[in-house]
Amino acid sequence: MALVMSSSTPLILLNEDLVVQAASGSFCRAFSVNPDSVVGAELFALGDGEWDIPQLRSLLSATASGSAAIDAYEMDLKRAGDPVRCLVLNAHVLDHHPDDALRLVVAVTDVTEVRQAARDKDTLERENDVLLQELNHRVANSLQIIASVLMQRVRRVQSEETRGHLRDAHHRVMAVATLQRQLAANTSSQVALRPYFTELCASIGASMILDPELVTLTVEADDSVTTADRSVSLGLIVTELVINALKHAFPGDGAKGSITVGFHTTGARWSLIVADNGIGLPGDHATAKPGLGTGIVNALAAQLSATVVLTAGKPGTIVSIVSDRQAVRPDGQGMVSAATSSEEIATTT
Repeated sequence: MALVMSSSTPLILLNEDLVVQAASGSFCRAFSVNPDSVVGAELFALGDGEWDIPQLRSLLSATASGSAAIDAYEMDLKRAGDPVRCLVLNAHVLDHHPDDALRLVVAVTDVTEVRQAARDKDTLERENDVLLQELNHRVANSLQIIASVLMQRVRRVQSEETRGHLRDAHHRVMAVATLQRQLAANTSSQVALRPYFTELCASIGASMILDPELVTLTVEADDSVTTADRSVSLGLIVTELVINALKHAFPGDGAKGSITVGFHTTGARWSLIVADNGIGLPGDHATAKPGLGTGIVNALAAQLSATVVLTAGKPGTIVSIVSDRQAVRPDGQGMVSAATSSEEIATTT
């Protein structure tokens, strides 16, 4: 009894009839119980009867009979004129000699503020998600406007070289705009790469492939997902490589061919491949001065800790962006080794 009464944690000691034998001062203060009248009173008669809750009565009766024990039972304590309080109760029968009277100790923890903080956090996260979706939507619209302005400039300028630069800029903007549309439609910060690449390639093909019967552009990707910032880099790489293939792989009117964009993960290794069956690499490609697109691809690959590998196809050209340093999630459950969270590329199956 002395331990119960001196406890800083709200405690009450009950007999087998659930009558209070002792109560800590902390319990009396926390729940506005008169310490002079608490001993000898039934628990359910304390205060204004706010403890008289059928489920609590049933659980304590079962605990007192030895058929149960209360571990972290959560309840709302409602008292007229006071705000509702969220409590967590633990109740156990004390060890005793068969000839001694049964004693049941009940510990009470007030978690009202903790639960309210959790609710406030959830509300804030939902509000932030709504704001983020709205931001992504607005950014996507703004990028679409910029892309439209660039295309208007293409039609106005006289220089073919300038037109080419403007078209390339248009496609780069559209790569980011496509990602923003995906983010605006998705409540997660993760980007599924297969639909992203599919939509991106459809956008590029619609503006650059005059006859889909002659040149096809397809995507073959697994179920990999990655963070938004890394998907921007991957999307820009795809944009540069696809544009380059469309420009140079199939020269001349009526040339037929296909371009394939692939993305796959195996263990801790991922690879992005853009392959065409066009005329292949020029003879002087090893000594030729790199263009803007090549510089962009190399820079983005470096950001991804990846390596650019250029090989000749039979026929055509294959460009591979390969990394074995990124963390992957092969089963959709956990991450395995390798990189910081900001560098994650994951696979779900």
